[in-house]
Amino acid sequence: MKITDLFVKTTKNIPADEQAVNAKLLIQAGYVHKEMAGVYSYLPLGLMVLENIKKIVREEMNSIGSSELIMTSLQRKELWEKTNRWSDKEVDVWFKSRLKNGTEVGFGWSHEEPITDMMRNFVSSYRDLPIYVYQFQTKLRNELRAKSGIMRGREFVMKDLYSYSLTEEDHEKFYQQVVDAYSRVFKRVGLGDATHFTYASGGAFTQFSHEFQTECEAGEDIIHIDRKSKVAINDEILSDAMIKKLKVDQSNLEKVKTAEVGNIFSFGAKKSEELGLYFTDEKGDKKPVILGSYGIGITRLMGVIVEKFSDNKGLVWPEEVAPFKVYLATIGDDKAVHESGRKLYEFLQKAGVSVLYDDRDLRAGEKFATCDMIGIPQRLVVSEKTIKNKNIEFKKRQNIEAEFIHQKDLEDLFAIKS
Repeated sequence: MKITDLFVKTTKNIPADEQAVNAKLLIQAGYVHKEMAGVYSYLPLGLMVLENIKKIVREEMNSIGSSELIMTSLQRKELWEKTNRWSDKEVDVWFKSRLKNGTEVGFGWSHEEPITDMMRNFVSSYRDLPIYVYQFQTKLRNELRAKSGIMRGREFVMKDLYSYSLTEEDHEKFYQQVVDAYSRVFKRVGLGDATHFTYASGGAFTQFSHEFQTECEAGEDIIHIDRKSKVAINDEILSDAMIKKLKVDQSNLEKVKTAEVGNIFSFGAKKSEELGLYFTDEKGDKKPVILGSYGIGITRLMGVIVEKFSDNKGLVWPEEVAPFKVYLATIGDDKAVHESGRKLYEFLQKAGVSVLYDDRDLRAGEKFATCDMIGIPQRLVVSEKTIKNKNIEFKKRQNIEAEFIHQKDLEDLFAIKS
């Protein structure tokens, strides 16, 4: 895409009340627009990053046999009352309203209740199970604090997966598949080495759960890591009993600040019993379905990536999530330079390389500052100097110095088949 055709504009101005680094940089780089505290609009570049993250997550969810759907955000009061989670004392993040006829409704902060109720229409026999479904859904949570940018919003995008199994044994097998799939997701988005499978409290979901926590100074959690055994424990449940149960030496535990990027819960049969989701087994006996719930905050994950990889020049996107793989700029007014830049742009497009062509009439410094601010992984520059020497200037976002390469090197660099 040509930058003159893209709805994007970098700025030095950010909202005075914005505290989070991720939000400041995303606003400056033209990825998001702040509507109010904890609520952001995603501009074209921001949407591209979200879609790339969703693509990775979608591929990994599909790889474990899960099917994608989408549920409504409107929630029925009576359904949540059955599980005692309509009460503001039990769940303190509800947004609630009333329909014109006076019916009280909520706006989805999670979907275990409605999706489990829906399954009553599709599950009656053991032959109907297992079922694994997931969605990318906008969630609404009435957070008391919303000072962490897109890492803790009042409106955010989540991937939530739900598993319906015949037995606890079947559930545990799938649960482990999800753990492995999540690990692949975080590795692909560049957070693998810094993300830990963590024992945690279940909060409003269950008594205990597991989280995926990424080491991050901007995070709101504290975990304790035994790096040798790769055991991590959320500070909320750290106790002598838990340390003994997990067989770790307290002296080996390192206290680390983290951001939660994923969580998984085992509900067992409880939710199905409360909502009436049963199946008939091979012997004709009626049994409750075993439920698991698995979440990844897509927008939060984007914010954590920004916090982890940005620098004093702007964003630094890992390649798999970047809006474009390559930033291409022409420098100078020479017609031959612009012609060469246009041909290179078309060549990369035809080769399937995602490229943003900066065709603006600006000085080199302004173009390079834009490239650094928006964080595209690789930069190509065509100038009178490169044409004269029959090469192309190439620079990775994290590198200080540029190098000069030939067309064949470019083809090898981007795995382009000639």
